[in-house]
Amino acid sequence: MELLTALCLLCFLCLTYYLYKLVLQRTNHCCYMLGYECYKATEDRRLDTELCASIVFRNKNLGLEEYRFLLRTIVKAGIGENSYAPENVIRGKEERPELIDSLTEMDQIFFETLDNLFAKTSISPQEIDILVVNVSLLSCVPSLTARVINRYKMKSNVKAFNLSGMGCSASLVAIDLVQQLFKTYNNAFAIVVSTESLSANWYCGNEKSMILSNCLFRSGGCSMLFTNNKALKHRAILKLKCMVRTHYGSNDEAYDCCIQMEDGHGNRGFRLTKKLVKAAAQSFTINLRVLGPKMLPLWEIIRYIILSFPQRRKSKRASLDEGLTAAIPNLKTGAEHFCIHPGGKAVIDGVGKSLGLTDYDLEPTRMTLHRFGNTSAGGLWYVLGYMEAKKRLKKGDRIIMISFGSGFKCNTCIWEVMKDMKDGNAWKDCIDEYPPNAVVNPFMEKYGWLDR
Repeated sequence: MELLTALCLLCFLCLTYYLYKLVLQRTNHCCYMLGYECYKATEDRRLDTELCASIVFRNKNLGLEEYRFLLRTIVKAGIGENSYAPENVIRGKEERPELIDSLTEMDQIFFETLDNLFAKTSISPQEIDILVVNVSLLSCVPSLTARVINRYKMKSNVKAFNLSGMGCSASLVAIDLVQQLFKTYNNAFAIVVSTESLSANWYCGNEKSMILSNCLFRSGGCSMLFTNNKALKHRAILKLKCMVRTHYGSNDEAYDCCIQMEDGHGNRGFRLTKKLVKAAAQSFTINLRVLGPKMLPLWEIIRYIILSFPQRRKSKRASLDEGLTAAIPNLKTGAEHFCIHPGGKAVIDGVGKSLGLTDYDLEPTRMTLHRFGNTSAGGLWYVLGYMEAKKRLKKGDRIIMISFGSGFKCNTCIWEVMKDMKDGNAWKDCIDEYPPNAVVNPFMEKYGWLDR
């Protein structure tokens, strides 16, 4: 009798759960992506081994110990020979950047990606209702959104938003803003432009925690077009299913692990501490508590609750400092593809290990880091572009995006693929070369003598 009661209760819970999801889907305002365009810089800005070494050696503030640290960091960073640096750094102006350098950098990324996006989707700039630009390290007057509006002569009632200081996770913050605005504006078009300004933020001092940013961050960005017009559903490539944002800034260690500052000699830069991986783990754990029920099938949720019950009892005496050592649900039951922010090798490996992901799952993120480096807020879309260029994305597939950013933030979302995707985007000229047989950084071979 007790078994029959338990089975009836389980059936009732299943029915309630699926009815809830059905009602939620019907009441949710839709957000469709019509297209995206990643930026690919010109070959004269390619940062190969020789050029990277010349930039390092012309920094007179560095000593032998700093050279050794840079060598080890570059070798372990997971970045190859084909990422791109800002134009003023290539020309040797990193110590004396001018405002025009930053504005020129933004114009190149904005206008090339937007030109291609408007041409690809056949949507006119004058049809855009919402414009969101996110660049963390550059705030100018007039705003960056104003530069876009002026260039394309957009209509006077376009709703413009300029986001700064939001870090590498800003792209999903911008999309969440668009999703919220779509609840107010019907049949609207929205543009999101995600990139970072590196021209005036190349660190020229000798503090190791701030030198790291020069080893990881590279030029790149992406423009995206969205709509909530259901009549255009047949033209969409992706549909946003859910979004979860977690802000862990109340924790002092997490807040301080990724911060813009000046060193003791007044050199401005970006400090990355060893606490970053821990902060990512902690914020991701919190995020999953909300994301899991939204994306996972009921049977996986029940399985997870049963398996994690013993650990929940132990966690009453433990703190969240253990990061991702707690039980993690099997996210593969709710998504076929994993689009992880290519922020650095340690974070990628940490997320992959905690979620039980295979080399195949992590390949798009690792190859993006190798080819383009950490392009900050634009990085997720190069990962998506790799999946598309490899023709992995089929209609009905689900993609989970996971991004981390200063603050400290962890933002995640789930996309549904609306049609088979096969555009090469920024990868079209090189996708056949990836993954390479061996990911070897030539720095050790050429400059290994520094570490002796």
